[in-house]
Amino acid sequence: MSEKEHPRLILHNFLSPAECKELEFIHKSSSTIGYRPNVFSTTLSHLIATNSPHLIIPFVSIRERLKEKIEETFGCEYELFIEFTGLISWCKGASIGWHSDDNRSYLKQRDFAAVCYLNSYEKDFIGGLFRFQSGEPVTVAPSAGDVIMYTADDRNIHSVDEVTDGERLTLALWFSRDSSHEEDSKLLSRLSQCTSHEVCLPLPASTNMYWFCPHQDGSNQNIGFDVCVARLHLLGFDVHSLQGEDHSTDASEQLMGPLQLAKGGKLLTRKFANILHALQVVQFYHWKASELVTSNVENDTLEEVKAMSHSQLETINALKSVFLLDENLVATTFGYSCSGEDRKDSLDLTGIALAVTSWEEYSCKLLKELLSSLPQWKTYQTIHKVESD
Repeated sequence: MSEKEHPRLILHNFLSPAECKELEFIHKSSSTIGYRPNVFSTTLSHLIATNSPHLIIPFVSIRERLKEKIEETFGCEYELFIEFTGLISWCKGASIGWHSDDNRSYLKQRDFAAVCYLNSYEKDFIGGLFRFQSGEPVTVAPSAGDVIMYTADDRNIHSVDEVTDGERLTLALWFSRDSSHEEDSKLLSRLSQCTSHEVCLPLPASTNMYWFCPHQDGSNQNIGFDVCVARLHLLGFDVHSLQGEDHSTDASEQLMGPLQLAKGGKLLTRKFANILHALQVVQFYHWKASELVTSNVENDTLEEVKAMSHSQLETINALKSVFLLDENLVATTFGYSCSGEDRKDSLDLTGIALAVTSWEEYSCKLLKELLSSLPQWKTYQTIHKVESD
């Protein structure tokens, strides 16, 4: 704990490597354009809105642990409410100058903050150092699992250096003593509609929420990319929209309907409901690739991979001309030049076909826990870990 003039605490390995990787999977399969240039975010309300409410479950115990630690550290047991929870990534060019976290009239309810790092400085990104204006420590060079906790007022004015390479991933929470700003009650009102026991197929938000333009005002639409298409491209996959074959379909709708994945002149015949469905499966595969057994691939799985036709290739290129205007911009925004990992070559279409079942099992498990927890959550109007019978 730092001196009283600048109340703050830094804990190492607060989150486990497994927790960091799971939250990274959620963010990279769900994120939209963020609140600052070159920043991307995933909020809990957004997960619900895009029909992925089950993905809230991995946050539940982490939120509880952070709240308990904040209350213990700053001597305010049972006084705090979680005001906001979100995954935030800072990419090349992102930064923020000196500020306190309550420096706007609409942020005055914020009393404490917690920033958890999901990846590591120099290993995964360059730049993006967290700096305090006064007190110790002055600079935080984080590793995955570390957390910074501090008061949200002017005793902890801080900044974030510009990210120069890679993607800096964080989980950010703010806490308030004012119950009227509690996040849980707002989330529970949205979750009340969750009744289906079927696998949740994600539904994309409006396309403008996924359109990244390096100019903050979005004035130049001739450069940029769709975030979902870009993240698939970074892992080596192209998108074949089945709606793209219907030339009467508006380009903006092509990612909202059924599509297939392609790579290296091959096409996976399996259909995905939309771009977000495909992205979740691919990011799940990227997360769990080492655990998925591919040595005993069944023939029917192999038969799902076919050579592409000329017309299918044309459809893919037509979609890229709309949603992936600058491939180099994708690499500089999301890529990390110092990484030795060749993500494009490490994943293949056969693995995607195998990952679908594992992704469905994972989603069903989380959905089951969500539905069993909801009655207690509604009764107590808090989102908390419910022990299974």
